[in-house]
Amino acid sequence: MLWLVGGVSILRMVYCFLIRWRTIYFSRHDFCRITWKKGRSGQVFWRKLLSKIMARTEKPLFRIAYTLYTRTRLGYMYYKRQMKKAREHYPAGHSTVHPMEFNDIKVIPISVLSDNYSYLVIDTASSVAVVVDPADPQTVQAVLKEEGVMLEAILCTHKHWDHSGGNKGLKRLHSSCRVYGNAADNIPGLTHPLTHKDSVTVGRMHFKALFTPGHTVGHMIYLLDGQAIGAPSSLFSGDLVFLSGCGRMFEGSATTMLSSLDTVSSLSDDTLLWPGHEYAEDNLLFAAEVEPRNAARENKYQWVLQQRGQKMCTSPSTIGEEKQYNPFLRSHSAELHLALGLQQFQDEDWTQFRARVLEELRKRKDLYNRR
Repeated sequence: MLWLVGGVSILRMVYCFLIRWRTIYFSRHDFCRITWKKGRSGQVFWRKLLSKIMARTEKPLFRIAYTLYTRTRLGYMYYKRQMKKAREHYPAGHSTVHPMEFNDIKVIPISVLSDNYSYLVIDTASSVAVVVDPADPQTVQAVLKEEGVMLEAILCTHKHWDHSGGNKGLKRLHSSCRVYGNAADNIPGLTHPLTHKDSVTVGRMHFKALFTPGHTVGHMIYLLDGQAIGAPSSLFSGDLVFLSGCGRMFEGSATTMLSSLDTVSSLSDDTLLWPGHEYAEDNLLFAAEVEPRNAARENKYQWVLQQRGQKMCTSPSTIGEEKQYNPFLRSHSAELHLALGLQQFQDEDWTQFRARVLEELRKRKDLYNRR
């Protein structure tokens, strides 16, 4: 048992060091991206040194950090600390958002934490609402109060605290509110487990839950049916797909993630994409490295620069747009294969090859994030 006691002590020491000195901020989705919060002295040296250490020990260190984040109270404490810091640094939110309304259905992006988005979807005719991934219950509750609507359901894409952390708090305020998600993901406050293609109806809003594992084992995305309201459909994609990006494969293989991404690609081109994070600028810069001659990417990047220059939200894009410039939805692209230096093996089927392309893309994106 001594090795176990020693291991716990080491983890406790590491955690206390990080909390006390606040020198390293591990991003929730790119755990190996490091941003130094203290002074600039020695910054380059320590960044390079730590990058070398991480390159050699990334897998075990990552598994420890990820387990702490997802399965222990330390993860919840970390989330609470980040929420407190975000409220102090971004009292009005990290981005300026604008609601979108069509035929009495209103979608309101809610800027939460340092780069997350929750989404309030309202049937204005009956004043009932659904919220997707309420990371900060206080902020979400303020928007509910401002809109004067009743919260009837929470649609949770996955278990990570920056998407599920507000479930229980909102449930306490709205006792009849239903909490939806996949049971495999241990969603906080879950009351209504969902499986692939299950439906959720609130007022005139009809959502279809789609099972999309890879980022986590139980990741779900939610498609608001546009046909019923005479408008484009809306996809709330959590951490599966972002503008020009995709989530890390924390709990799934490249083949699993590819299948989930293909679910997105199969949707109508005019489907609106509402992702869980504001990553547009960085994602498009990375896309330029693997498809430098992609004109659609360059046009989108110039638009994003204008938006982010004013701290404005870049959502939504459309599935049709994403298929033009998002490299993670373009594993079929011959230009991308050439840029990555990959060729299909003679005995390799097309799906296996595309999964290998996706895996290489994800590795390169992770390295890009570490620069």
